[in-house]
Amino acid sequence: MQEKTGDSLKSKDERRLYSDMAWIWPIVSPPEDYVEECGVYARLLHQHAHIPVRSLLHLGCGGGHHDHSLKSFFSLTGVDISPAMLALAQRINPEVSYEQGDMRSVQLDRLFDAVVLLDSVGYMKSEDELAAAFRTAHHHLRSGGVLLTVAEDRSDRFVQNGLGFSLHKQGEVEIVFIENTYDPDPADTVMEKTFLYIIRTKGALEVVTDRHECGLFPLRTWRRLLSESGFKVIEEEFRLSTPPDDHVYPLFIGLKR
Repeated sequence: MQEKTGDSLKSKDERRLYSDMAWIWPIVSPPEDYVEECGVYARLLHQHAHIPVRSLLHLGCGGGHHDHSLKSFFSLTGVDISPAMLALAQRINPEVSYEQGDMRSVQLDRLFDAVVLLDSVGYMKSEDELAAAFRTAHHHLRSGGVLLTVAEDRSDRFVQNGLGFSLHKQGEVEIVFIENTYDPDPADTVMEKTFLYIIRTKGALEVVTDRHECGLFPLRTWRRLLSESGFKVIEEEFRLSTPPDDHVYPLFIGLKR
């Protein structure tokens, strides 16, 4: 889908962060930011699984920043659709096995004790896509294994024209990262995230825009689709202890019956 803006034609779903702008990801969201939440995920996986959890499949692993912590707890395999992100992941986690694939349809030739669907599950834009990701997870789990997924964006807490920003620096590169969320049609399950990257490299300025279409569902939809995919559903909550993050994130645990 495209829209006219001035004299230029811009895609509504560019996702440049996962292609030509992937290089900024370790700067704006470094691996050390994920240590606390990954410790919580590891504890919950061990707590709820009906089998010992040694192997873990990360569907939609992105740049491998969660994996940088999760590999301390599990034998890890990562799958992502973006070659640029997989290159970043392999660079910081050379001991992890990575494969390119779509979380909605990938078919690996082995089973795992646990599966996680974390940030990237937010790009499932319809119930069919979200259900397909859950079925992929179920297909790759051993009996008694466990899925963990996070409903980071949810319709009951969505803020129209929400705005966030942060400042990051690495070496001679400074990046101001600005994020805007907007739902053009509350009757459907798609919302937009617009990112603005203000980049100064040795003082030279570059301004880049990037638009992402993401899914937006009520929690009852997550519960129903997980159950229909064959999981026994357990709900948990997670809140980062480090300010200024004061959000409570719903976590869903799916047990393979």
